[in-house]
Amino acid sequence: MTVLRPGPTRRTRPLPPRPLAVLVTALLAALSLTLPLTSAQAADTPARGSAYMGMGVLAHDGRSGTPSTGDVTQTEGVDVSAYQGNVAWSTLWGSGVRWAYTKATEGTYYTNPYFAQQYNGSYNVGMIRGAYHFATPDTTSGATQANYFVDHGGGWSRDGQTLPGALDIEWNPYGAACYGKTASQMVGWIADFVNTYKARTGRYAVIYTAASWWTQCTGDYGGFAVNDPLCRLPPLAHGLFRTAPGPTPCPAPVLHPYPHRRGAGLT
Repeated sequence: MTVLRPGPTRRTRPLPPRPLAVLVTALLAALSLTLPLTSAQAADTPARGSAYMGMGVLAHDGRSGTPSTGDVTQTEGVDVSAYQGNVAWSTLWGSGVRWAYTKATEGTYYTNPYFAQQYNGSYNVGMIRGAYHFATPDTTSGATQANYFVDHGGGWSRDGQTLPGALDIEWNPYGAACYGKTASQMVGWIADFVNTYKARTGRYAVIYTAASWWTQCTGDYGGFAVNDPLCRLPPLAHGLFRTAPGPTPCPAPVLHPYPHRRGAGLT
């Protein structure tokens, strides 16, 4: 646009036409400002249902809480999900693995297609087994997800070989770390889950979390310690679990299921 100034009128030179490629680039750049996610951000977000136990712990908390070899008598275990497929349980038993947690559900939209082989297979070779649920507090209520978990393999049985189900609540791989909840709202969501699980199974769920996530998203809430199965273990049993650095649901933290290894490469 020509700008008028006092004094003699000056003629402006018309701008040369822009090449088509330049116009297209400008249009795409403007359009990208209105999109909720860039393609790079979308590529970094995993698919719903793909989360697994401890997915964000190493990235946020590192390995500083892992005990040194020989600190306590330890029993090795694994956690597995659909990523591992059909697991060779007899091979794991032969290598010294004696317990396993298997992902059963996530939110109210996902069930592990390999759950039966993984959950029953570990039991059949003599391992202590348990199921876990990956929580998504931003999708449905704690009670709804607890019921979904129990209805899809996350129950408990008095057979001396089945652990209470575990609530895996940690860094959100799909969005905001605290799932858009305040600390009091998060505590309420967790209470809703564990109380519903207790009503359905007769046992409180184990809470698996990350120390720094617990601080950020619950405000270091300690009210679950009285009922969490791991918090109530006798001192000698704590050798089965590795302690987590920093505050957790237990006053003496025993959260992340202990000297265990991810199930990758164990099929």
